[in-house]
Amino acid sequence: MTVKVVESKQELEDAYKVRKIVFVEEQHVPIEEEIDQFEQDAVHFVMYHEDMPIGAGRFRIIDGIGKVERICVLEEARKLGAGKAIMDSIETYALKNGIQKLKLNAQTHAIPFYEKIGFQVVSDEFMDAGIPHKTMMKNV
Repeated sequence: MTVKVVESKQELEDAYKVRKIVFVEEQHVPIEEEIDQFEQDAVHFVMYHEDMPIGAGRFRIIDGIGKVERICVLEEARKLGAGKAIMDSIETYALKNGIQKLKLNAQTHAIPFYEKIGFQVVSDEFMDAGIPHKTMMKNV
C-alpha cells in the first residue's frame, strides 16, 4: 500500500472515486455535499494497492490548524492498516508544513480508531450529512 499526495488529474479522480464509493454509495451522503466548495483549497491524498485506489483523504490549513477531512478506505481494505497509513501521511505532511495541531470531525463509529492514533474528542455530538459526528483534536 502506498499513500501519495495527489499530483495529477488522474490521482485526483482516483481519490474522488474512493470517496464516492464510501460516502455517496455506502453512506448515502448527497454528492453535492461530498464534493464541496473546498476541493480547490485542499491538499488531496490517495492510497493505492497494486495500482488500484483504495483510500483517500484531504487536508486544509484553517487558522494555523490542520483540518483532516474525507478520510475513507474501501470496505475490502479496512482493518489492514490503510486508514492509519493515510493519517500518518497527512501528519507527516502537516509537520513538514509547520502545522502542529490537527482537527477533524469524526463519524462517531470511527472515534475509537482516531483515539488509538492520539486524537481526543473536544465537542458534543452533532449531525453532518445525516451522520453523527464529534470534533477531535491532536497535537503532533
